[in-house]
Amino acid sequence: THKPHTVVFDLSDTKTVLNAAEEILKYLGHVDILINNAGISFRGTIVDTGLDVDKKVMETNYFGPIALTKALLPSMIKRRQGHIVAISSVQGKISIPFRSAYAASKHATQAFFDCLRAEVEQYDIDVTVVSPGYIQTNLSLNAVTADGSRYGVMDKNTAEGQTAAEVAQVVLNAVGQKKKEVLVAGLTPSLAVYLRNLFPRLFFTLMATRAKKERKAKDS
Repeated sequence: THKPHTVVFDLSDTKTVLNAAEEILKYLGHVDILINNAGISFRGTIVDTGLDVDKKVMETNYFGPIALTKALLPSMIKRRQGHIVAISSVQGKISIPFRSAYAASKHATQAFFDCLRAEVEQYDIDVTVVSPGYIQTNLSLNAVTADGSRYGVMDKNTAEGQTAAEVAQVVLNAVGQKKKEVLVAGLTPSLAVYLRNLFPRLFFTLMATRAKKERKAKDS
């Protein structure tokens, strides 16, 4: 129905994001559905991680998507129509050891789009936050480490996660049903989210135990 048009830009560079948004609007006139999906993961201890790595992850996972969203939002408000989707993560709701930069960026994403949803409801614009668990992608392979280098390891949980096609179908259904939030995860991560809210002390104990176990496995 519509001829595809590709605009390539660096999500971690706000200037290129704004230029891309301008090109998109110039070519298409408006955006019906914006899906913020790009991201980068992280593996490392907090004590060993340089601040530049935290900033890199935050620029890609948080500032990039909100810059693109803000650039396209006025046209949606003007039309009083649009749907904005943020692909967050279960780690936007809970934090697990050695994922600090990633979890922080996803927590920020969750908060921003929750605020956005409330503010744009009066313009009939929908906002959906999707929080997947593990997905079979190259996310862990391309994750950055404490020193900024590439992790290069396919985690077992990632390899055994849901397929990208399965998650994409969930996103499509969520948009069609105009859902405000969707948790796409297995039993264990889903329980962890509820455990964090209902029994935080137990959750913190389990996470501390997990950190010790992972550190011991890494050192052995």
